[in-house]
Amino acid sequence: MLRRRRAGRKLLGALLPIAALLVLGLCGWVWWVVSAAAHPPQHPYLVTPDKYFVPIKATDERWPNEDGTEARGWLLRGAEGAPAVVLLHGYGADRSWLLNLGVKINEATNYTVLWPDLRGHGEQALVGSTTFGTREGADVRAAVAFLRTLKSPQGRALVGPRVGLYGVELGAYAALLYSAEAAPDARPQALVLDSVPADPDTLLYAVVQERTGLTSPLAHALTRYGARCYFLGRYENRAACTLASSFSGPHVLVLTGPDAGYLRDSTVKLADCFPIEADVELISDLPLTGRNAAAAPGEKGEAYDRRVIDFFDRALRAER
Repeated sequence: MLRRRRAGRKLLGALLPIAALLVLGLCGWVWWVVSAAAHPPQHPYLVTPDKYFVPIKATDERWPNEDGTEARGWLLRGAEGAPAVVLLHGYGADRSWLLNLGVKINEATNYTVLWPDLRGHGEQALVGSTTFGTREGADVRAAVAFLRTLKSPQGRALVGPRVGLYGVELGAYAALLYSAEAAPDARPQALVLDSVPADPDTLLYAVVQERTGLTSPLAHALTRYGARCYFLGRYENRAACTLASSFSGPHVLVLTGPDAGYLRDSTVKLADCFPIEADVELISDLPLTGRNAAAAPGEKGEAYDRRVIDFFDRALRAER
């Protein structure tokens, strides 16, 4: 019996370092995977205002985020006192993906348009990593606050009281998070949400799955807990449906279609989460969503843009 105990202790002593190395290796792998996902690939802008079909008078602006980091975006000024629209791109994209849509909004409505680069995105990103929506909601609040500081040549407020938000995927979640948390006098009057993830974890796992090919529940759980460690507890996973249930803005347009992939179901379900008094329109059969609109052929892209433009024109001009 004594010999067996000694042999067991020796075996345990030999296995513990191996187990510790395996655990450390697994933790290191999870850290690496989450870190890679939190740093989206960066590409040259598809187009810039000075290289647009007809050069536009958009300026490159910077403003502070609430956490002390710096944000940037293109600004195209509209008429004094007119509404403003903020366009928020998806994961792995940047502000240039929505340049064409924003120019069309400005030309059709004379609204001021702001295209921010979400954190971790754009050429030489000012903030190194994305938080999959956790901090991006506060960044949208900072962008709206920046719009409120703008003055016309006459020294009056450039942007009127009405603001609309357009977001795709990550941008849509950020817009929804801001809308749910905003003070009553700062809430958007119009919201366009295209292909919305159910929560940040869902978006994170989709990115990890695309990069690693892993689809197991274990991999999902590891990346979920890894994100909480990587972001040092400053990572939240609030469900989009919960956020929508507290939204009190009057006009919401929810867009999705087959090319939204895994996001189609979550977006359709989201439309039922808004309070009954909210004016919510769901279009779930789009042949093209905002995830691919930047590369869309003429007619499809034009039809998508027109739908968004008409909504903002109608919703932001409405008398309440």
